[in-house]
Amino acid sequence: MTEYELYTLPNGIRIAHKQITHSKVVHCGFILDIGSRDEKPAQHGIAHFWEHMAFKGTKKRKAFHIINRLDSVGGELNAYTTKEKICFYASVLDRHFDNAFELLTDITFDSVFPEKQIERERNVILEEMSMYYDSPEDAIQDDFDEVVFGKHPLGMNILGTSESIRRFHREDFKNFVQENLDTGKLVFSCVGNLPMKKVIRLAEKYLKDIPAQHSNRKRKSFNKYVPKQVKVERTLTQAQCAIGRDAYPVQHHDSLTFFMLTNLLGGPSMNTRLNMALREKHGLVYAVDAEYQSYTDTGMFSIYFGTEPRQLEKATAYVMKELKRLREVPLGSMQLHRTKEQLMGQLAMNSENNQSLMLAMARSILDDYEMEPLERLYEKIGATDAKKIQAVAREMLQEKDLSVLSFVPKAG
Repeated sequence: MTEYELYTLPNGIRIAHKQITHSKVVHCGFILDIGSRDEKPAQHGIAHFWEHMAFKGTKKRKAFHIINRLDSVGGELNAYTTKEKICFYASVLDRHFDNAFELLTDITFDSVFPEKQIERERNVILEEMSMYYDSPEDAIQDDFDEVVFGKHPLGMNILGTSESIRRFHREDFKNFVQENLDTGKLVFSCVGNLPMKKVIRLAEKYLKDIPAQHSNRKRKSFNKYVPKQVKVERTLTQAQCAIGRDAYPVQHHDSLTFFMLTNLLGGPSMNTRLNMALREKHGLVYAVDAEYQSYTDTGMFSIYFGTEPRQLEKATAYVMKELKRLREVPLGSMQLHRTKEQLMGQLAMNSENNQSLMLAMARSILDDYEMEPLERLYEKIGATDAKKIQAVAREMLQEKDLSVLSFVPKAG
């Protein structure tokens, strides 16, 4: 299912394509190995700001023309920024693929960062920051990054700060792009009912004149995790809590086992251990989630929930009880079977999302790991026994190694 074709242009840009014959829609995009962790202290928030500014004007288009280019034919144009990636992508009917490819090339490589648009978008981002701050269940996730990663770039909020956002100007964007853009570290990824030869023909048409560019940037590795207990008073009625720690990097040999463990603990299903304990059995929360995010050199494990302030201590204790149970009691044969079946079902459903497949193909290329077909993943999941899961739980879920961040109502 996940096999794809790969072609490299003379300038180093790689083209990844998987032909899906049953779909009329093409998903495509440029994924760049640049993220918020690549910012210098004075550039805090500029990667995400660049994502916004890419749509605000190029050498041959104004913002209005960028927005309407694909919208007018029923397509979608979007972008996102993470700690390690920036992505500009589109979804269109296959007959409009040429237009999408050309537009994505334009906004990725030829943005001009008009000063008037910078001023306007600055206010948009400040509003975005206010929106997140006013949503404590979102804000705690951003703040927990800093609890786990401290002053390391991974601990910095992707949005930046109000002070940093207010000081950026056109030259700052140009300098950031110049410092970080590397044609050997970006991928144009595509999934749709198109032959590879057509994708290559358009790649050569639109990308051949882009000069090879190399960056000397070196990412600062993270290796100094220290558990912390932090309580913050805020104007709110419901307490929020985040529990977690640093975790395995993307290529770690136990990353799949830990993903299985996290899914069992607090994945998207209603029968997770945390949901059954905190919501179904004790009625302490509306929602509780566990997540495992892997990066190239580290990762992050986190649990999030909200509860009445008077129930915060009790809910936290139940979380710790479930973690202890995973450390001390191996899964029974029926629980292990259900855990495997549940994860395999989720992976199968995710594999049918062609947009997610397009993005995953690019990430695997940029992070230099093999994107394994479902059958091989199923084999690895099937070969994982209760003893292995318990060993990973004992390594990763020790209470003394966990950080806790709580948002509680201001006194009085």
